[in-house]
Amino acid sequence: MKTTDNTILITGGTSGIGRALAEAFYDRGNRVIVTGRRQALLDEIMASRPGLVGLPLDLDDAASLPRLAADVGARFPDLNVLIANAGISRAENMAADGWDVSDAEAIVETNILGVLRVAATFLPLLKGQPGAAFMATSSNLAFVPRADFPSYCASKAFLHSWLQSLRHQLRHVPVEVLELAPPYVQTELTGDSQASDPRAMPVAAYVAEVMQLLEAQDHPRGEVLVERDRGRRWAERDGRYVATFAAMNPG
Repeated sequence: MKTTDNTILITGGTSGIGRALAEAFYDRGNRVIVTGRRQALLDEIMASRPGLVGLPLDLDDAASLPRLAADVGARFPDLNVLIANAGISRAENMAADGWDVSDAEAIVETNILGVLRVAATFLPLLKGQPGAAFMATSSNLAFVPRADFPSYCASKAFLHSWLQSLRHQLRHVPVEVLELAPPYVQTELTGDSQASDPRAMPVAAYVAEVMQLLEAQDHPRGEVLVERDRGRRWAERDGRYVATFAAMNPG
């Protein structure tokens, strides 16, 4: 994937990793469109980067994606990169007497079906563009889960598998398929505490390393893995899965 001279659409681009990626690509001279649910955050990022475009998208609203597709198709027919980054995470206690599947359903709707719907909507446009790429954000937790976030981890494992199949099916189509699998990063994905947790990787450092990997075309098998990702990614292959799972899920 080239890192300049693109027209890039980033879903979930108003905060966290999505916003940092949007700013990094914008600063390299790309035309960048971000989507999000909160208009105030769209306004904020557009004010901070004049020329960056913010468009509303609520994946829970059936009419929102078709509206976005019509708008992007009319205004940005040269769209050649899609980064499906929108996602949510919630802890779940399946041992609790009152446990139900509402959180799991919300996670599946956004993290799985949201990505598939966005891909189905925009892949036809990407297929006709030079330097086309589709990248989706999975997680380091796709490889070894945290048991207190079961549906979130499983949704990212789904994306890891699905992206492999998509990459294979598009092997004769000029669309590069990439997977971004972040480690624990200082975002508000699970709440305010994660954003300031010293154990988490700073967002700026994470995205800087990602951009270096993209610029160097250093993403074998289509996986964009920073150094912190690699231990968990290869834990099973290297015979460390049981120990790694136990360290992540004590007791």
